[in-house]
Amino acid sequence: MSEILDIAFVSGLIGATMRMATPLIFATLGEILAERSGVLNLGIEGIMLMGAMTGFLVTFSSGSIWSGVLAAAVVGMILGLLMAFLAVNLGLSQHVSGLGITLFAAGLAMFIYRLHFGSPTVPPIIQPFKQITLPVLSEIPVIGPGLFTQYSLTYIAWLLVPVMSILLYKTKLGLKIRTVGENPVVADTVGVNVALTRTLCLVIGGALMGVGGAFLTLAHQNMFLIEVIGGRGWVAIAMVIFGNWDPVKGTIGTLIFGFLDGLQLRLQGVGIAIPFHVFLMIPYLLTIVALISVSRRAAVPAALLKAYRREEKGG
Repeated sequence: MSEILDIAFVSGLIGATMRMATPLIFATLGEILAERSGVLNLGIEGIMLMGAMTGFLVTFSSGSIWSGVLAAAVVGMILGLLMAFLAVNLGLSQHVSGLGITLFAAGLAMFIYRLHFGSPTVPPIIQPFKQITLPVLSEIPVIGPGLFTQYSLTYIAWLLVPVMSILLYKTKLGLKIRTVGENPVVADTVGVNVALTRTLCLVIGGALMGVGGAFLTLAHQNMFLIEVIGGRGWVAIAMVIFGNWDPVKGTIGTLIFGFLDGLQLRLQGVGIAIPFHVFLMIPYLLTIVALISVSRRAAVPAALLKAYRREEKGG
């Protein structure tokens, strides 16, 4: 038990928390952007999986890891555009459209992977991202090594949090996005293109989701497995609600999940005599508890899940 209080254990747990939270930060920010515009994108799990597979495949084929990240973002954008076509242009059910994209993307990812690699006994691997140590900051006792020895994508994810907050709350574009998500009739009346705004949010959000998925195969691991996402897409949706559709609060939720995920791995490592399945359940169970505790106070964007057709606004 004394190992849990060890400085190395604490420092390692801080680092693991940052790493475990990284894909969730990308996905949560992408989902916040989509939902703030009035569209629930349940395709997030499939988009992340497709991003993970595409990033891995492109990196494996080209040898360029940043090309893999870019490819994952592009695939995410394409699937975000598909979601926009179904839910925004055709006005289909956002639930059905999103779940359809998740099923489609999951099947397509596995098909393309097997088409390229077959069914190998030992999965092919790549050279993943290396961690970058920031001088001076990484020398801060206890917290420095964990916070400031991280992957490039982790640093980028953290930079995106204030960027997203500024975009939503301090810019005219952010005001348009929030207005479209609250009252598209008013937004349309003052000249905002509702369909275009929602489409752009879904496309950019899809890119973030794709990169979040790619992190798991290009940094967290060095291979692609069909279960690599592990439900993180659904967790990201929960974090959006937990954070009340706010980038900073949503990120705090991802940190809590990342901490619990990192903790369960380290508790297994110190040999606590509890079945590992119990450890695996801990972050998900506590996420459900946290979600229930805040859901009643959640300020849902008023136009979320509501299709908007300009010709019907007067009716």
